[in-house]
Amino acid sequence: MNIMDFNVKKLAADAGTFLSRAVQFTEEKLGQAEKTELDAHLENLLSKAECTKLWTEKIMKQTEVLLQPNPNARIEEFVYEKLDRKAPSRMNNPELLGQYMIDAGNEFGPGTAYGNALIKCGETQKRIGTADRELIQTSAINFLTPLRNFIEGDYKTITKERKLLQNKRLDLDAAKTRLKKAKVAEARAAQLNTSQPEENNIMIWAEEVTKSEQEVRITQSEFDRQAEITRLLLEGISSTHAHHLRCLNDFVEAQMTYYAQCYQYMLDLQKQLGSFPSTFLSNNNQSSTTPVQSVATPSVLASASASLPSVSNSVVTSGISELKSSSGSRKARVLYDYDAANSSELSLLADEVITVYSIAGMDSDWLMGERGNQKGKVPITYLELLN
Repeated sequence: MNIMDFNVKKLAADAGTFLSRAVQFTEEKLGQAEKTELDAHLENLLSKAECTKLWTEKIMKQTEVLLQPNPNARIEEFVYEKLDRKAPSRMNNPELLGQYMIDAGNEFGPGTAYGNALIKCGETQKRIGTADRELIQTSAINFLTPLRNFIEGDYKTITKERKLLQNKRLDLDAAKTRLKKAKVAEARAAQLNTSQPEENNIMIWAEEVTKSEQEVRITQSEFDRQAEITRLLLEGISSTHAHHLRCLNDFVEAQMTYYAQCYQYMLDLQKQLGSFPSTFLSNNNQSSTTPVQSVATPSVLASASASLPSVSNSVVTSGISELKSSSGSRKARVLYDYDAANSSELSLLADEVITVYSIAGMDSDWLMGERGNQKGKVPITYLELLN
């Protein structure tokens, strides 16, 4: 029975406190009650914490989208994570594309040029898929997990303590309001002290003022204590920024490793396959009058040339100028594969040696090439003139 009485009293006290806070909050919104303002330093810390939380959430969500563009896959991973179970392993997009290419290459025949190229491309795509998995795993551990820990851990604690601070402030302002009302009532009673009952009334209000002053001192002390706790937590945001900076560096290093691997894989693949700009043109049935050199971009040629023995630009330029100004011919080594776009051009194989010469009216980027009974236009950028 005593325990029940205690619970009822506690429930009544909590209800009274809640009602007092609600009244104080409403009167503040209506401009009918004064509000204790937080000091400027604490307000700045609160603003910094809110800003950190907002942008951390945005960066975290967009990083998840970057690493896993498929929303269904993200939802599945989230569900398995909440169930504390490991998500089933599935091939990612590069791996799936690579497998399709390999299967197609085997179907067309590994001995054919197209089938062999598909198999090589497929193997490279699968290697890129493996690098992609490593990027996702490293980024999740070193970058996403610390950000998520801040949102779900540190910031939740800050939010809880900030809510307690708000409640302590409402209790303090409500106590101040009651003290103010008690003093006003006491002053009015003092003006009407002509009879004995009125003197008793003065004593009642004097006791109420004393009680209210004691309540203000208690609530002020609790508010100051909670403000200090909240301030200490908020000052930890600077440490959070420093930690997130280290995590960001780890994420950048992971991306750098991933893109470097992908670049190297594609560079190796390009060496194996050669350059195929003209094939794309002929496959798309575009006009044979379209300049082939416009498709082979300078960046592709530059990267391919970077992996091959360097040739002096001055020697090449002077040799070609001499060849164009004369009626003679020269031997030239083919730097990398080239597929003719039409019947007027000559297909080339890397490292073969052909005869080249110039004819009147030919474009400055082209020469005529001969290999036995075959002849046709060849791009200068694919050749190295021999002495």
